[in-house]
Amino acid sequence: MTSASLQSPCIRNCCLNDNDICVGCYRSLQEITQWSAARDEVKLIILERAKQRKQAARPPLPQ
Repeated sequence: MTSASLQSPCIRNCCLNDNDICVGCYRSLQEITQWSAARDEVKLIILERAKQRKQAARPPLPQ
């Protein structure tokens, strides 16, 4: 897998919350700034963390 194959999760809704997490892509400020220079292994970790943050931010479904 090449770096070009891992696309940035940025959706151009860039706004950081109080914890410096983007409310658009759910990456931390540090993850955003290191993205372009990161190896694929690191990008995969960033993507997984962002996915977990996004899932945690969603309100639970009503029962």
